[in-house]
Amino acid sequence: MSSFRTIELSDARYENEGLRFLTVKTNNLKGRGDICLYVPEVDQNITNLPIYILLHGVYGSAWVWAMKGGAHRTAKKLMDAGTIRPAIIAMPSDGLWGDGSGYLTHQEKDFAAWIVSDVPKAIIENIPQASNTSELCIGGLSMGGYGALLLGVQNANKFKAISAHSAITKFEDMGDFVEEPLSSYAINGSETAVIEAIKKHQNNIPTLRFDCGTSDDLLEANRILHQELLDLNVNHTYQEFEGGHEWPYWTEHVKDSFLFFNAQLT
Repeated sequence: MSSFRTIELSDARYENEGLRFLTVKTNNLKGRGDICLYVPEVDQNITNLPIYILLHGVYGSAWVWAMKGGAHRTAKKLMDAGTIRPAIIAMPSDGLWGDGSGYLTHQEKDFAAWIVSDVPKAIIENIPQASNTSELCIGGLSMGGYGALLLGVQNANKFKAISAHSAITKFEDMGDFVEEPLSSYAINGSETAVIEAIKKHQNNIPTLRFDCGTSDDLLEANRILHQELLDLNVNHTYQEFEGGHEWPYWTEHVKDSFLFFNAQLT
C-alpha cells in the first residue's frame, strides 16, 4: 500500500540518460513534491542500492542538479569506472516556497520532513532497486548545503554521511539570496544555525565534510564553521578549492560528495 495519495512516475520509454521523475502528494507539503532520480542499470536482483540525496540551492528545483550540474553524468562515470558502487542519485525539489524554503519547517509546511521522510519513502516504494535497507547520504549546494548539514546532523539515525558545497551556515544568511523577508518564514523550530544543531547533537552526528570556493562570498562563514568544529573537537573534513558561488564549481566538486559517500558505506 502506498504512503501517498497520488503518485506519478515517468515512463521508461521517454526517459533519458537514466533519469527518472517522480511526483508525489504529501501532507508535509500540503500538496505535491518532485524528485528527479538517476537510477543506474544493475542486476535485477539488486534491490538495496544506496540513495544519495542532493539538495539544490535558491531559485532552483528538482531538475537543476541534473540539467545544470550534470550530477547524474558524473555519478555514472564514477560508477562505470568502478570508482564508486552503484547508487541512486535523488534530487528533490525543496518544496518550492518563495525563492527557497530553506528546508525548514514553516508556513504550516514541513519542508524538513519532506526531505528526511517523504523522499526516501517515495523512492523505496516506487523504485525496485531501493529498499528499507538502502543506506542514505545527504548533500547539497548553497541553501542545499545548509539543508544537508542541518537535516543530516538532526537525523543521524537516517544518514550515513553529509557533504555540503558552498553552504549557507545560518538562516540569517538566507537574506542575501531570497526576495522574501526572513520574518515571513515564521520558522517553527529553534535550530537554524548549523553550529547550534551540531552542539546539540555533537555526540551522534554522521560523518561530515564540506567545501567552499576561495572566491565565494560564503567563504568566511564556512571558515568560521570549520574553526568552530575544530574548537568542539568534532571530526570533519573541510576543503577549499578555486572557484566561486557558481555552477562550474558545483559541477566539478559534486564528485567529492560521491567519493565521500561511497567511502562511508558498509
